[in-house]
Amino acid sequence: MLSGCVQEQQEQPPSENPLVDAAFTIVMLLMEQDFSGVYSYFNTSITSQITVEDFASIWAQQVDASYGTLTRIIKARLTNESGYSVVYVTCNFSKLRVLDVKITFNTQQEVISLLVVPTQEAFAYSPPSYVNIDAFTEENISIGSEQWMLPATLTVPKGAGPFPAVVLVHGSGPNDRDETYGPNKPFKDLAWGLASNGIMVLRYEKRTKQYPESLAAIQNFTVQDETITDALAAVDILNASPVVNHSQIFVLGHSLGGMLAPRIALQDSRIAGLIILAGPTRHLEDLMLEQTRYLANLSGSNQSEQIAELEGLVQKVKNLDINQSEYVLGAPSSYWADLATYDPVVTAQSLHIPLLILQGKRDYQVTMTDFARWNETFYNTSSVKLHTYLSLNHFFIAGTGVPTNAEYLIEGHVAEEVVSDIAFWIKNQ
Repeated sequence: MLSGCVQEQQEQPPSENPLVDAAFTIVMLLMEQDFSGVYSYFNTSITSQITVEDFASIWAQQVDASYGTLTRIIKARLTNESGYSVVYVTCNFSKLRVLDVKITFNTQQEVISLLVVPTQEAFAYSPPSYVNIDAFTEENISIGSEQWMLPATLTVPKGAGPFPAVVLVHGSGPNDRDETYGPNKPFKDLAWGLASNGIMVLRYEKRTKQYPESLAAIQNFTVQDETITDALAAVDILNASPVVNHSQIFVLGHSLGGMLAPRIALQDSRIAGLIILAGPTRHLEDLMLEQTRYLANLSGSNQSEQIAELEGLVQKVKNLDINQSEYVLGAPSSYWADLATYDPVVTAQSLHIPLLILQGKRDYQVTMTDFARWNETFYNTSSVKLHTYLSLNHFFIAGTGVPTNAEYLIEGHVAEEVVSDIAFWIKNQ
């Protein structure tokens, strides 16, 4: 089957750069399940963290199980991102149609990152019906320190102001400012939808997307480095703006961003309230295991070996049995030690600021189990508003049937009722 797939490939595209050739070869090796061949391209930043056997297991567990096997290479394109050469190899997968294998090279032409991501180039953004593009303007700016400067976008309602303002804080992974996944851009939906309602929005590239290799070199890396410091820098930008109502600066966190929102507010008294979308109340390692079991059950394939291995890694995290130079579940010991002592619900209780906590009932990543703890803690608190949405998934996009990761690749938009609920709540604070 695999060799037949390889024989079907289009001829290698004309090389624009030796890295395109290398990326094409790497994907061919992945198609042939030659993980040792792929591993030979990796920089020590990867090989010091995982063995070739680990890599093969990760590929089987995270890629083959979710997306299927690689069946066809469509094209390759070279870009430059934050000073690194990145080749996107667009491929067909057997379970899902088209995805990109994103390969990032350092200056020595070694691979420092290999990810399977939704194809970006194939999708043009069409705004949802609730957006009035004549109601706002956008300005590209930067946030953060000189070392960690991040490209950002301010979406500013037309008019004199001052306006309420919101910082959008991403979920897990190397997200762009729109939190793009396939054809979907939930943060762009929120920014344009809220700006259409007279609310200013600041969104920015996540540090893990902009500076992947530099972050890997940080000693004692935690969520402070990954997320919190940049969210606070975004608040600084809004607080310095003459068109912002400084008594109405809010932080909206999605997923991991929602989990960390109380901790962000704990460090900045200028934050007037928090909007938490699909905010976990359990430990991240437990959610990772739950999600993997869920998708494995849906796939119908026997993944008991991979799940058993993941259970072992989760236990290592819980015991903090992690060497100083070791990465487990994508993060170092310092990251997990920091989160082990953090409880978002207890921290939120200590803040005494208004909260809006929203949850989609079709979300299999952060589930109603997480929402239940928010609800049982705050259901009788007048300054906290909690709301669930029957048909919405993790991105607050409507769907039907059993939720899967495949539906994230179907074009949709953040539901209008979510944008309306957020806008109404902000204007009444």
